Amino acid sequence: MATPLSIGIAGAGIGGLAAAAFLARDGHRVTVFDQFDIAGPVGSGLILQETGLTILHELGLRTEAEALGAPIQRLYGLSNPSGRTVLDVRYESLRPALMGVSIQRPALFNLVHGAALAEGARLVPSTRITAANPSDATLIDSGGGAHGPFDLIVDALGVRSVLASSPRRDLPYGALWATLPWPKPGPFHEDALEQRYEAASRMAGVMPSGSVAEGAPKTVTYFWSIRGDHHEAWRAAPLTHWRDAALALWPETEPLLAPLKTHTDLTFARYSHRTHWPAVSGRMVHLGDSWHAASPQLGQGANMALLDACALARAIGRKQDARDALADYTRMRAGHVRLFQLMSFLFTPVYQSDSRVLPWLRDWLAAPVSRIWPGPQVLAAMVSGGLCAPLWKLGLKPGR
Repeated sequence: MATPLSIGIAGAGIGGLAAAAFLARDGHRVTVFDQFDIAGPVGSGLILQETGLTILHELGLRTEAEALGAPIQRLYGLSNPSGRTVLDVRYESLRPALMGVSIQRPALFNLVHGAALAEGARLVPSTRITAANPSDATLIDSGGGAHGPFDLIVDALGVRSVLASSPRRDLPYGALWATLPWPKPGPFHEDALEQRYEAASRMAGVMPSGSVAEGAPKTVTYFWSIRGDHHEAWRAAPLTHWRDAALALWPETEPLLAPLKTHTDLTFARYSHRTHWPAVSGRMVHLGDSWHAASPQLGQGANMALLDACALARAIGRKQDARDALADYTRMRAGHVRLFQLMSFLFTPVYQSDSRVLPWLRDWLAAPVSRIWPGPQVLAAMVSGGLCAPLWKLGLKPGR
């Protein structure tokens, strides 16, 4: 698109900032609105898959992300008390040298935030967007102020976006999480996400999560699955009650849990599952969790948002008409979005639910599937985000 556009982005999360960086680099006038006085990240550590890493490479950020993160070569989980392997995904099954990179959310945020500002995007803090007019591309803040009109507005406000349809309900299970110092020496693998399960109602996970900045200590993200309607009861009970249950499930986590003294040392996260259709309405487009929110069980959230951001910039760059560009954006991303929303919907209850049947089937089927062709390759393709060839649809190739 030869003519520079005026673009307003609501939300300074990973997806919104990545879109701002791409679009500003292409010469568009980009303004990002964020409700906080100082924009910052919300959430625990995450895994950058090959899809997300390839998008970061397009922004010139992959090397820095890999340096701050921790390489993940395997996802591994055991069921208690049987000790059966119920999760075993090895990235190398799909392609030699393929891996994920686990990274603290603040570290990733700082990278894309810096890129957006360096490309010339304008960030407007302390501005909570509460409404939009897609027909004239205007954003309205909580004080009634109007921003725009723009040529295009982008909804990157996340799963609770007031500009998208609300989730019908939260998923039953959320998680408690904490970022902690990496225990060394310790019983955990530095290149694996490890989990322990009791049926599907109890789950604990340990994931190396790199450093928040160059030279900073290495960290680990610990998470514990919990029903959302049990959170208040958890807060009301002595923390030792939870600690005893956590150690009964996974005794080796004792050195990790030792620094957790109060309930506030753990952060509670709720999850939702919904897809907002259509992705485009008038001159407004939805991106990331504003478009497609899901459980983090498949670890695709940030990667999907990065794919959306790159797809939007590429669509705008190759179409002369804005309506054609937004239709192209939807075509590039819709198949991948639908597939991973479906897989998240199907897989989440296997690992987080009150079902008795699903974990029983999981315990007896998961190990054979993870060993017999084409199971290992399919699992690795699913976890790495490569199913449905999302990078090829953007004209990109996996890898550097």
